[in-house]
Amino acid sequence: MKIFNKDLYWIRAGFFSLLQNLSGVFFSIGSFYILLRILGPNDYGVWVLFMVTTTIIETVRGGLLQNALIRFIAAEDKSEHHKITAASFTISGILSLICIMFILGFGSILSAIWKAPELVKIFNTYCITFVISGILTQFNCILQANLKFRSIFLSSFIMQLGFFSYVAICYFYNLNINLIDLVYVQIGTNLTGTLISFFLVRPYLSISFRIYTDWIRKLFNYGKYAFGTSVSSILSVTVDQMMLGAILSPVQAGAFNVAVRITNLLDIPTNAVAVIVFPQSAKRMVTEGKVGIKYLYEKSVGTLIALLIPGIIFLYLFSDFVVTLVAGTNYKDTIPLLHITLLYCLFTPYGRQFGNILDSIGKTRLTFFVVLVVTSINIGLNYIFISRFGVLGAAYATLAAHIIGFFIGQSILKKELNVSIRNTFIYAWQFYPEFFRKYLKGS
Repeated sequence: MKIFNKDLYWIRAGFFSLLQNLSGVFFSIGSFYILLRILGPNDYGVWVLFMVTTTIIETVRGGLLQNALIRFIAAEDKSEHHKITAASFTISGILSLICIMFILGFGSILSAIWKAPELVKIFNTYCITFVISGILTQFNCILQANLKFRSIFLSSFIMQLGFFSYVAICYFYNLNINLIDLVYVQIGTNLTGTLISFFLVRPYLSISFRIYTDWIRKLFNYGKYAFGTSVSSILSVTVDQMMLGAILSPVQAGAFNVAVRITNLLDIPTNAVAVIVFPQSAKRMVTEGKVGIKYLYEKSVGTLIALLIPGIIFLYLFSDFVVTLVAGTNYKDTIPLLHITLLYCLFTPYGRQFGNILDSIGKTRLTFFVVLVVTSINIGLNYIFISRFGVLGAAYATLAAHIIGFFIGQSILKKELNVSIRNTFIYAWQFYPEFFRKYLKGS
């Protein structure tokens, strides 16, 4: 019965988490497909730079609280949940205020660096979205800690559907889109998603309107390194686009983003497994110790490698067709970029699960320093390579940083958990017959 319950958890959680990522990529690619055709290359590049910047800002806030809130709610007794939630909302409110001041203060500077004056109004309006999304993030963390992946999927799906529907209607009815209109739509979809999440999280939402300094301290002390890790991680995957916009132009940043968007198709299983593994690893650390964590890491990475390889081969062999289908004939230069960015995917499972596993066993400080070092290397390499080789330089620089991060991460996991790279390949090889036997053959 215990084995059955474990299998049921992975199947149910995996289904909704995978479904969320599938729908997210579908709507993202769909919106991306349409925006490429109704926005000019410069406007699309400006939108990419805006989205990259706001993603970093969202990560700044979420990185400090998200893993900490999930971990403590998943591991602590229910009698403490109202204190944990109250402390989390307190920190989130303070961080939101700081970030909004940053947006209002530095929006004009970024618009000048990227030669995009329209970004000033866009950034200022986005502050409304930022406040709403902060509440939504808190609700989703509580749902995730209680393993309610279906509820997270529902609110996320409706939000994504709303944005996609707007751009689709504008496309089919040949309506003009201004970038500021897209921000207004973001406000509406985030508000809708937050209201839906509120009704879904109510059975698990235990909150007090008091300030619990002890729990604020605990959340902050746990989250401060996870915060640095999250910010460094998001910088490592966005710095190439930001530096392309500053050194070259928004048009070049937009072209590079096309390759990244197509590559993100392969992030579906990685993101799905990462969402499942973190709360599960926090529980396993308590019940099974490091042996259980070691198995969880090797098994999850092996499964991801097995899922990724067919997709990488397909996209590499049919890159010309895929780029033309998704982005049109104006982005042929994206094909060599795609060939390089696809190689990132081989290292993504190791890096993503490295952070999740170390964070779940309380090694957030170590994760932070590793990611900080790798991100610094990435920034330095991007500056040098973009200056010398243009757009291709950004792809090669980021690939080199991934390789360096892989070797650093595996050496640490070997020391901490005796993790074996060889075992990840064994689990990857075993995945195919195991999947066929359990889910296709029916035995």
